[in-house]
Amino acid sequence: MKYDIIVLGSGPGGYVTAIRASQLGFKVAIVEKESLGGICLNWGCIPTKALLKSAQVFDYLKHASDYGLTVNEFDKDFGAVIARSRGVAEGMSKGVQFLMKKNKIEVIYGTGKLKPGKKLDVTDKDGNVTELSADNIIIATGARSRELPNLPQDGKKVIGYRQAMVLPEQPKSMIVVGSGAIGVEFAHFYNSMGTKVTIVEFMPNVVPVEDEDVSKQFERSLKKSGIEVMTNSSVERIDTSGEGVKAFVKTAKGEEVLEADILLSAVGIKSNIENIGLEEVGIATDRDKILVNPYYATNIPGYYAIGDVVPGQALAHVASAEGILCVEKLAGLHVEPLDYGNIPGCTYATPEIASVGLTEKAAKEKGYDIKVGKFPFSASGKAKASGASDGFVKVIFDAKYGEWLGCHMIGAGVTDMIAEAVVARRLETTGHEIIKSVHPHPTMSEAIMEAAAAAYDEVIHI
Repeated sequence: MKYDIIVLGSGPGGYVTAIRASQLGFKVAIVEKESLGGICLNWGCIPTKALLKSAQVFDYLKHASDYGLTVNEFDKDFGAVIARSRGVAEGMSKGVQFLMKKNKIEVIYGTGKLKPGKKLDVTDKDGNVTELSADNIIIATGARSRELPNLPQDGKKVIGYRQAMVLPEQPKSMIVVGSGAIGVEFAHFYNSMGTKVTIVEFMPNVVPVEDEDVSKQFERSLKKSGIEVMTNSSVERIDTSGEGVKAFVKTAKGEEVLEADILLSAVGIKSNIENIGLEEVGIATDRDKILVNPYYATNIPGYYAIGDVVPGQALAHVASAEGILCVEKLAGLHVEPLDYGNIPGCTYATPEIASVGLTEKAAKEKGYDIKVGKFPFSASGKAKASGASDGFVKVIFDAKYGEWLGCHMIGAGVTDMIAEAVVARRLETTGHEIIKSVHPHPTMSEAIMEAAAAAYDEVIHI
């Protein structure tokens, strides 16, 4: 069975790559061991957003009186919330099935293993092995929850993100280890549902990759919502011999013992590069990543890799962009390497966080003379009317040329606003051009213009 391109893995990197390759005229097959859409559609981005939406609606009900409304009786059905999330994921996966048929992509279910000579063995659930070959093989096998030696996951008391999405019953208490996007999104969901949540973070700030001002604001929001936050702390060991789990936490003040029903380990991800034939083919790796050139070619001709298995941000939209770029290069189109300095990052807790480019600290460390503007949502008419006035937009410009170096937002709906900064930065838009671009009123997006104006001492509403 011979193809132009075989894609190994059908997550947002793999299936998008397959569709673009088909559009370009390639004969394409995609190999998937579980469900079309991969982790993102089935166990990551999409179902978690469904859970968070349920949490948001529940929060609205709890605060109905803030909007002049009276709701006498309401409650949650944890099982139904989980079931809705799974239903959304299943619907999206079926959508990918439709796209595969529409684009005449052959879907082959089974576990793929690379072989020399641009070949691939696929073992199905019954143990039958089929050999495939292609002119080009693209590895898009993604990643999974990282397990630390001192936090072994048993899937019941100590869990990863997959189990966190389908717990049979709501825990009364939960310890979340790690305050990256996965950790804080689940912390927010379970706290909103009524679980007592404690976050343990090794770094000095929560969401440590974000601008320091954003991290501090977010920590205040977490504590305001009732979540306990422990920074500069690490779980040294755990004890699951009792009914729940005990975590022995090293802090600046000494050891503290936390007890909870469940411990969620959200300490990062591990690339799925084991047992897929990399060694047999001779594909080079380094520190859990497959090494590739700017167009995603490995050191072995005919083999490519994209997404979480290669260096760069482990984000769904990055994997999609890499896959499209990879096959467009194979098709002979003129393409430019991806700008990893202009990748937006989003966290979907409440409040949301969105950012792109350099933090204020990073800009200073790079030697820029900067102008910084900040506009609080407390001064935004739309935010006040919506009852969502926590947060701000922060922008950073190069003082010499006006280059937009970074944009950092925290507040309601900011994940839908960050694209303005991404596009503007790609187009080399200056701060003055943002100020002079008329933004609609009243909207949350006005805060971007106002923040830019604040950087140049032209802000009107603060």
